[in-house]
Amino acid sequence: MQIQIGAPSIRYPTPTIMNKPGDVMNGVQNKKVLVTGTSRGIGRAIAQEFARNGAHVFGTATSESSHSEFEGFCVADFSTRAGIQQCVEFVGEIQPDIVINNAGINSPASFESIDSDRFLEIQQVNVLAPMEICRAAIPFMVANSWGRVVNISSVWSKISKEHRAPYSASKFALDGLTLALAIEYAQHNVLANCVAPGFVDTDMTRGILGDDGIKNLLRNVPIGRLAQPDEIAKFVVWLASENNTYITGQNIAVDGGFTRA
Repeated sequence: MQIQIGAPSIRYPTPTIMNKPGDVMNGVQNKKVLVTGTSRGIGRAIAQEFARNGAHVFGTATSESSHSEFEGFCVADFSTRAGIQQCVEFVGEIQPDIVINNAGINSPASFESIDSDRFLEIQQVNVLAPMEICRAAIPFMVANSWGRVVNISSVWSKISKEHRAPYSASKFALDGLTLALAIEYAQHNVLANCVAPGFVDTDMTRGILGDDGIKNLLRNVPIGRLAQPDEIAKFVVWLASENNTYITGQNIAVDGGFTRA
């Protein structure tokens, strides 16, 4: 589908807000939502929150999932081009109103020891896959004059640190991709944003840092604790809903103040 971008005199229509004031559920009720990386942690919490709010939830992961919140599921490994294409075809089948690109990988390494193939794999999973998924979904959103994209970035898309070059590069790139998408499709009432979680209480976080690592880390988090997955999920659902009518092109940190301290 080709989308014609008009002259600077394009008129941007004021969106019709379908929900009643204070009625959060109607913000995503009956919307078709694709969430990638739903096997655990933040992705699973996001899928569950959408389901609780009346959305039709479709998920992806690298292995089968039996979570009851899904109306459809795609097993796809984004580290392979075939896996990305499999998900693109899934997008064509479900024609989502909302896309949440959550799947991602990380591989901390010192700069001198970065493996080039691993670097490219991280870019493919964290940047190329979201781009291809968005490209597949955008025509349906444009046709409906409504759509929402939320890409899950990271605090390492705003700041960085040692051993994070491949991951940070991918998340900065995801932010740039999201901004370009937001600018190009705002006229079609398609809003695109990044959410940048800080340190979240997941099995992965605890497994990597351990109790002592978490204790040391929290000295730099003004709120003084890890985020819970559902705290990220609730904000993502709001940002992707009809309740959000004017926020687009942003990379919003949900990090307890970490990146501003």
